[in-house]
Parts: sequence; C-alpha cells; structure tokens
Amino acid sequence: MGSFKIYQRGCADVTVVSNLFIDEHMKDANDAQLKIYLYLLRMMNAGLTTSISDIADKFNHTEKDVLRALKYWEKCRLLSLEYDDAKNLSGIQLLDPSHKAGGEIVPLAPVVQLPAKAAEAPAVRTDFTKPSYTLDQLKEFKSNEETSQILFVAEQYIGRPLSASEIKTILFFTDRLGFSEDLIDYLIQYCVDRGKKDFRYIEKVAISWAEAGITTPKQAAKAATKYDKNVYDIMKALGKSGTPTKTEADYAIKWIKEYGFSQDIIMEACNRTVMATDKHRFEYADSILSSWYKHQVHHKNDIHALDEAYAQSRTSSPKPISSAAKAFNQFPQRSYDFDALEKEILSN
Repeated sequence: MGSFKIYQRGCADVTVVSNLFIDEHMKDANDAQLKIYLYLLRMMNAGLTTSISDIADKFNHTEKDVLRALKYWEKCRLLSLEYDDAKNLSGIQLLDPSHKAGGEIVPLAPVVQLPAKAAEAPAVRTDFTKPSYTLDQLKEFKSNEETSQILFVAEQYIGRPLSASEIKTILFFTDRLGFSEDLIDYLIQYCVDRGKKDFRYIEKVAISWAEAGITTPKQAAKAATKYDKNVYDIMKALGKSGTPTKTEADYAIKWIKEYGFSQDIIMEACNRTVMATDKHRFEYADSILSSWYKHQVHHKNDIHALDEAYAQSRTSSPKPISSAAKAFNQFPQRSYDFDALEKEILSN
C-alpha cells in the first residue's frame, strides 16, 4: 500500500508529546507505563491534580501497577518523584525527555501535585526482602483462583508438587515484587531452561529483575538476551559454567561497557588467561585487559605491536625465564608484569 498523510481539521484541546519520547522510550514501555505517562502529561498540561488511587481506577490497574510504572519512568529520567516527611508520594515532576544522560535535568513544568489522600497510597517499594508469611496468609494465597493457575504452571516446569516454602516464594513474587502471572510464568521457564530448578536461584533472578525495573516478559527477555550474549560467552571462554556471580558479571560488563573492547580482544585475553592459570581467571583476565586499555588497544593489531615491543626489549636485555613464564606458554606478558601478578593472585 502507498504512504498516506495524517492531518486534522480545526483546533482541538491537545496534549503535546515529545517526539523523542515516541522515538526512544515508547517502544520499550508496557501498556500500563504508557497510559500512565500520557495521563500525567494530560494532567500537567491542564494544571489538574490526581492521585495514585484515581489513576488506578481510571485505567483499571492496581495501585502497585501505578507505582511500578512511576518508578519505571523515574529510572528512565522522564520524571522525578517527590515524597513528604512520612515518605509518602506527594508530587510528580515531569522532565524534558531531550536532556542528556548525566547532564542537567530540565523540568517540563511545575510538579503534578497529589492531593492529601494520595498520602494513603503505599510508598514505592525498594525493599525486596522476603517477609515471613504466616500459614493464614499462605492459605489465603492458595485459595485465590489466579494463584491456582500460577502454582499449576510452576509445578509443570519444576516437575513435582511445590513445598510450602516454595509457594511462599511465589507469594513473595506477587506480593512484594509485584510480578504478574505472565512474568512469573516466564521467570520459572527462564530458570528451568537453564537447568536451574532451585527456588533460591529463581528468587535471586526475580529480585534482580525487580531491581532492574522489569515488569513484563518482553522486558525480561530483552535483558536476558543481552546478558547471555555478553557474559555467558566470556564465562565459557574462561572455562566457567553455570550462572555468573555478580563479581564475574561486573568484570565482563566493565570490559565491554567501560573499556569498550570488542569480542575478539576479550577472547584473546581469555585465551591467554586459560594458558596461564586455572585459578582466579577473571582477575587475571582483568589484569590483561586493564593493561591493554591503559595502552589504548583498539584492535588485535595493537596487541601484536605490544607483543613485538616486548620481544625487542627482551632481545636487548635478556633475563632468565621463570617457571611462571613457561607455564604461560611464552606469551609475552612481562611488559605488563604478569609474573608478579600471578604470584600475588595464586597466593591469596
């Protein structure tokens, strides 16, 4: 079909939406987040007040849904939430979407004030500690119709009936983390597909998603794909299996994001690490990549240049070859003082 032009007749009472919001933010937001952000724009332009409960009633969402959406847009730096002395949400200030990350935050207009009754709404939750649920709470949770479906799906993935402790963990996902039935379904499937049926592991993944502001399976899938590609390949190259620890993931993210290294350079460092040691490999690889970053390595040819410079320095002033250097398979590393580093690492 051919292209078409969009136009309107006459003058209408309008709410202006930033093109940058449409281009950059709208594609990643879920239905609730979009509705709530647009409604806040409308209320701001009209100079009207609203409340968490009013927004929830208008769009048939729970108050937790509204609060999660507000927290999501705050994380995107599109609004700022204000709280009173009792830590209740008291105001929302919409920010200019065109501001640069880390730069000056520019408000679009005065704060959208929430009336006093909004103080009755619970504050946005940032504490993801699992409560000690009572037997009565567990009984009430199990009697819910939606809960029965969630538990049935979980049991199919796990392959056995759930224990009381595991049911409490799923209650935690809905009650404290605010996960939807679809997100819990995706969460358990995601973990089981990776060979992890331990609910302690599943709970850790759920908390990490909550901390990242993930509220839909689509957002979780997007985050998981990025994480898998960037981290698990590095894990494999260093001879590691299973789920990376936070420290290991932090190393990998630093090499990719902070240092800006391409995959082939990181793999070269991993290969040299595996040849050198079978302990503390992330630390050892980090020492190599940190040295390359210091020497402004951008391509593998830059690494070869450093290796050749090292070889020439050894020819001009030969030194005894240590056993550590032999174990390194004569890879040039003393220009980075890796012998001393390896001894320090292995002695810990």
